[in-house]
Amino acid sequence: MLDRIAIHIEAPAPSIADLRNERLGEPSAPLHDRVQAARLRQQQRFSGTTVTANARMTNAHIRKHCVIDSTLGNLLQRAMAQLCLSTRAYDRILRVTRTIADLASSDRIEAPHLLEAIQYRRLDRNLFY
Repeated sequence: MLDRIAIHIEAPAPSIADLRNERLGEPSAPLHDRVQAARLRQQQRFSGTTVTANARMTNAHIRKHCVIDSTLGNLLQRAMAQLCLSTRAYDRILRVTRTIADLASSDRIEAPHLLEAIQYRRLDRNLFY
Protein backbone atom coordinates (compact mmCIF):
# COMPACT_ATOMS: atom_id res chain seq x y z
CA MET A 1 0.00 0.00 0.00
CA LEU A 2 2.80 2.45 0.84
CA ASP A 3 4.20 1.93 -2.65
CA ARG A 4 1.27 3.94 -4.01
CA ILE A 5 2.09 7.02 -1.91
CA ALA A 6 4.61 9.37 -3.54
CA ILE A 7 6.15 11.01 -0.47
CA HIS A 8 6.76 9.41 2.91
CA ILE A 9 7.93 11.68 5.71
CA GLU A 10 8.76 10.66 9.24
CA ALA A 11 7.54 13.31 11.66
CA PRO A 12 8.84 12.57 15.14
CA ALA A 13 7.42 14.53 18.04
CA PRO A 14 9.36 17.74 18.69
CA SER A 15 11.44 17.94 21.85
CA ILE A 16 10.62 20.39 24.62
CA ALA A 17 13.74 22.35 23.62
CA ASP A 18 12.40 22.64 20.07
CA LEU A 19 9.04 23.84 21.37
CA ARG A 20 10.70 26.46 23.58
CA ASN A 21 13.00 27.69 20.83
CA GLU A 22 12.10 31.26 19.88
CA ARG A 23 13.72 31.04 16.45
CA LEU A 24 11.12 31.52 13.76
CA GLY A 25 10.76 29.14 10.82
CA GLU A 26 10.49 30.17 7.20
CA PRO A 27 7.77 32.79 6.70
CA SER A 28 4.77 31.67 4.66
CA ALA A 29 5.01 34.37 1.98
CA PRO A 30 8.35 33.28 0.42
CA LEU A 31 7.24 29.65 0.58
CA HIS A 32 3.96 30.55 -1.13
CA ASP A 33 5.86 32.43 -3.83
CA ARG A 34 8.15 29.43 -4.47
CA VAL A 35 5.19 27.07 -4.74
CA GLN A 36 3.35 29.43 -7.10
CA ALA A 37 6.47 29.76 -9.28
CA ALA A 38 6.82 25.95 -9.39
CA ARG A 39 3.16 25.58 -10.36
CA LEU A 40 3.61 28.15 -13.12
CA ARG A 41 6.63 26.23 -14.45
CA GLN A 42 4.50 23.09 -14.55
CA GLN A 43 1.62 24.83 -16.29
CA GLN A 44 4.01 26.15 -18.93
CA ARG A 45 5.69 22.75 -19.31
CA PHE A 46 2.38 21.00 -19.93
CA SER A 47 0.55 23.71 -21.85
CA GLY A 48 -1.43 22.20 -24.69
CA THR A 49 -1.83 18.86 -22.87
CA THR A 50 -4.32 17.49 -20.39
CA VAL A 51 -1.57 17.19 -17.76
CA THR A 52 -1.59 19.99 -15.20
CA ALA A 53 1.10 18.97 -12.70
CA ASN A 54 4.16 16.76 -12.34
CA ALA A 55 2.17 14.29 -10.27
CA ARG A 56 -0.01 13.58 -13.33
CA MET A 57 2.83 12.94 -15.78
CA THR A 58 2.53 9.90 -18.00
CA ASN A 59 5.51 7.66 -18.71
CA ALA A 60 6.15 9.62 -21.92
CA HIS A 61 6.16 12.90 -19.96
CA ILE A 62 8.51 11.42 -17.36
CA ARG A 63 10.96 10.36 -20.08
CA LYS A 64 10.81 13.82 -21.64
CA HIS A 65 10.82 16.09 -18.57
CA CYS A 66 12.74 14.04 -15.99
CA VAL A 67 15.97 13.50 -17.87
CA ILE A 68 18.88 12.45 -15.66
CA ASP A 69 22.49 11.95 -16.66
CA SER A 70 24.32 8.65 -16.29
CA THR A 71 25.75 9.58 -12.88
CA LEU A 72 22.29 10.29 -11.47
CA GLY A 73 20.95 7.22 -13.27
CA ASN A 74 23.55 5.06 -11.53
CA LEU A 75 22.71 6.68 -8.19
CA LEU A 76 19.01 5.98 -8.69
CA GLN A 77 19.73 2.42 -9.80
CA ARG A 78 21.77 1.78 -6.62
CA ALA A 79 19.03 3.26 -4.45
CA MET A 80 16.40 1.15 -6.19
CA ALA A 81 18.43 -2.01 -5.57
CA GLN A 82 19.41 -1.13 -2.01
CA LEU A 83 15.87 -0.19 -0.98
CA CYS A 84 14.22 -2.93 -3.07
CA LEU A 85 11.95 -0.40 -4.73
CA SER A 86 9.47 -1.20 -7.49
CA THR A 87 9.19 0.29 -10.96
CA ARG A 88 6.22 2.26 -9.68
CA ALA A 89 8.55 3.80 -7.09
CA TYR A 90 11.05 4.63 -9.86
CA ASP A 91 8.48 6.75 -11.68
CA ARG A 92 7.27 8.34 -8.46
CA ILE A 93 10.82 9.27 -7.50
CA LEU A 94 11.33 10.96 -10.86
CA ARG A 95 8.04 12.88 -10.57
CA VAL A 96 8.94 14.08 -7.08
CA THR A 97 12.48 14.91 -8.23
CA ARG A 98 11.08 17.09 -11.04
CA THR A 99 8.88 18.90 -8.50
CA ILE A 100 11.81 19.48 -6.14
CA ALA A 101 13.82 20.88 -9.07
CA ASP A 102 10.87 23.14 -9.96
CA LEU A 103 10.72 24.43 -6.38
CA ALA A 104 14.44 25.22 -6.69
CA SER A 105 13.76 27.04 -10.02
CA SER A 106 16.02 24.57 -11.79
CA ASP A 107 15.51 23.51 -15.39
CA ARG A 108 17.77 20.49 -14.84
CA ILE A 109 17.42 17.73 -12.32
CA GLU A 110 20.50 17.73 -10.10
CA ALA A 111 21.87 15.35 -7.47
CA PRO A 112 20.38 17.16 -4.43
CA HIS A 113 16.91 17.00 -6.04
CA LEU A 114 17.21 13.27 -6.70
CA LEU A 115 18.68 12.48 -3.28
CA GLU A 116 15.84 14.33 -1.55
CA ALA A 117 13.24 12.45 -3.59
CA ILE A 118 14.89 9.10 -2.80
CA GLN A 119 14.84 10.01 0.87
CA TYR A 120 11.06 10.35 0.70
CA ARG A 121 10.79 6.67 -0.37
CA ARG A 122 12.84 5.22 2.48
CA LEU A 123 10.01 4.92 4.98
CA ASP A 124 8.31 2.14 3.04
CA ARG A 125 11.40 -0.01 3.56
CA ASN A 126 13.21 -1.31 6.60
CA LEU A 127 16.56 -0.34 5.08
CA PHE A 128 18.07 3.05 5.78
CA TYR A 129 21.32 4.49 4.49
